[in-house]
Amino acid sequence: MAPTSHSSPKGVVVTVPVLVLCAAAAAVFLFFLLSSLSSPSLPACSCPTTTGAVAGGGGGGGGERIRRTAEDVEWVKSEIEANGLHMQDNVLRKGINPRTRAQQLQDLIQFKGISHYEGEEANNHTAFPCPTELLVEEHHSNYGEPWAGGRDVYEFLAESVHLAPESRVLEIGCGTLRVGLHFIRYLNPEHFHCLERDELSLMAAYRYELPSQGLLHKRPKIVRGADMDFSKFGSGIMYDLIYASAVFLHMPDNLVWVGLERLVGKLKPLEGRIFVSHNIKFCSRLGGEECTKRLNSLGLEYVGKHTHDSLLFNHYEIWFEFRRSKV
Repeated sequence: MAPTSHSSPKGVVVTVPVLVLCAAAAAVFLFFLLSSLSSPSLPACSCPTTTGAVAGGGGGGGGERIRRTAEDVEWVKSEIEANGLHMQDNVLRKGINPRTRAQQLQDLIQFKGISHYEGEEANNHTAFPCPTELLVEEHHSNYGEPWAGGRDVYEFLAESVHLAPESRVLEIGCGTLRVGLHFIRYLNPEHFHCLERDELSLMAAYRYELPSQGLLHKRPKIVRGADMDFSKFGSGIMYDLIYASAVFLHMPDNLVWVGLERLVGKLKPLEGRIFVSHNIKFCSRLGGEECTKRLNSLGLEYVGKHTHDSLLFNHYEIWFEFRRSKV
């Protein structure tokens, strides 16, 4: 019996794996085709736009703007007018139980607040018990001008050096962080440093301002010291901004010069800035020519004098700017 023969159909046999590869290639080609048709000729920028301000991440890439604009001021004025808001006889009333700061302090001392747990202090439910004087913000009155002025100083200095979240800032004499809070909030963690000699100011900064402002996670390095010793901040750190607000006025001239000598090597060449407020008598008392010579010997250069106005009250500050002239 002759064997039965089976004839195969003519044509190309296409296997399943080949079909899968072809489908995948077609999908990729279609994706790139559609992308090229829908994309503009220039890549879109997702960066925030700002007017008259420096854009930054606020430590987290949120595009925080440093300085207010004229439009911001006009907007808040129009909102106040639209709501018919007026200050009556310069008196600010506080809810149904108005109390002065002194009365609040007395209540906290006598009654441990309004509502509190009974029993021993060790068994209370307060994670970080704060001194009553700080809770009523008595320390906000310790600085010769309104607390709000800290924002003015921050805006001026931050824009002067084109501050970015990755910048590094050192303040000499940050007190209770009237200015520093704004830098800490904007900068990346650990990028704000301060040398402060007053223990009570440091206590206010650590035990009230940082916790109440939600800034503990920013880990600012604040060191107690009165001798212009910056060694505790670590070696190899280069600052974009070093500033002293009304601090050098209270220091002996020789100590100021010692501090400047130690800081020159920590300031970024050419780009970094040192700002000193009010006056530079430590320099002018030497005489103009002699002062310039001494600055040059340290590798510093006087850039200029600035006057900065306050946003909220009739006040201005004078700032003197220096830079490192040698690499």
